[in-house]
Amino acid sequence: MVGSMKVAILTREFPPDVYGGAGVHVDFLVRELRRLAEVDVHCMGEPRPGAHAHSEDDARMPAANAALRVLSTDLTMTAAVSSSELVHSHTWYANMAGHWAKLLYGVPHVVTAHSLEPRRPWKAEQLGGGYRLSSWAERTAYEAADAVVAVSRGMRDDVLDCYPSIDPAKVHVISNGIDADFYHPDPKTNVLERLGVDLTRPYVTFVGRITRQKGVPHLLRAGLQLDPSVQLVLLAGAADTPELKTETDGLIDELKAARDGVFVVSEMLPRDEVRQVLTHALAFCCPSVYEPLGIVNLEAMACETAVVASAVGGIPEVVDDGVTGTLVRYDETDIPTFERDLAAGINELVADPAKAEAMGKAGRARAVSEFGWDAVADRTLELYRTLLP
Repeated sequence: MVGSMKVAILTREFPPDVYGGAGVHVDFLVRELRRLAEVDVHCMGEPRPGAHAHSEDDARMPAANAALRVLSTDLTMTAAVSSSELVHSHTWYANMAGHWAKLLYGVPHVVTAHSLEPRRPWKAEQLGGGYRLSSWAERTAYEAADAVVAVSRGMRDDVLDCYPSIDPAKVHVISNGIDADFYHPDPKTNVLERLGVDLTRPYVTFVGRITRQKGVPHLLRAGLQLDPSVQLVLLAGAADTPELKTETDGLIDELKAARDGVFVVSEMLPRDEVRQVLTHALAFCCPSVYEPLGIVNLEAMACETAVVASAVGGIPEVVDDGVTGTLVRYDETDIPTFERDLAAGINELVADPAKAEAMGKAGRARAVSEFGWDAVADRTLELYRTLLP
């Protein structure tokens, strides 16, 4: 039964425009919260069902830095949530709308920490001076928020390290979840056949954006050290910057020149097609250099696929090393060793496919038992109640 509490969820991403883990989180959290409370979603971009959309294309500032246009959209979001009892913002894109709503209407503001600007200095390459604006917006909102939700224990540590003035009692760990009813093993192979993948050979896959955070260049260099029988299927979105695109394209060309079976899909595939690619992979590889939790690892595990991932951020809280996958130590001062160990972790599963299969089955069991979205929504609503009179 839907309760009387009226909550506004503030986000940049909402289906069908979802390109990252924060958008996936909001999508599934809202589905479950709407069973428990009255939830209005305010997102950015074009109109869509299930949400109030606020345009980021501000004709008043056509040549402005993108971060400034985002903040102007936060103003329209703030104006639209005057009747809400509580606001909950996701990512710096919407944090300031939550902060302004708190000041203007006197309502509690909850922030979910999906990532932190101080942990992503490479964004200065993408945003220029806008990175200083995004960093200011995040810091201001976090330090004034009534509660901060960290999606992992590692993220909680990062929040308190980056923003030491925040009272630790205000930072609550509520992990990301997984829809194990949707993400499950898919026996079909039509998508893989369409992509040209050889189903008689093993393949490793990556799903994610091409951003410094995701570590795609490390995987591509590790690819030079993989067993010759292995194919590599990259479902990778557009690069964040022209410089990163040039670097990534060069590494892809180098890898294709050295081995066959390299497939790069640049467009965003529908989720059911991604599910099929995950299902039939020998392993999913997550070479991230920074990852608060890594929902995509949960998606792979729910599809009964072993994971080979960097041991950063919240990933060790998801991937049980030696049971559901292999964790690889990341040291920014010794990148060659990291890339070699990524390749070694994959090659070990190539040599022992029964081990990969066992890891996949254990991964699904872990995803189902420990990361349900219904439990995430229940804990989130419980937090809301502590903040209301």
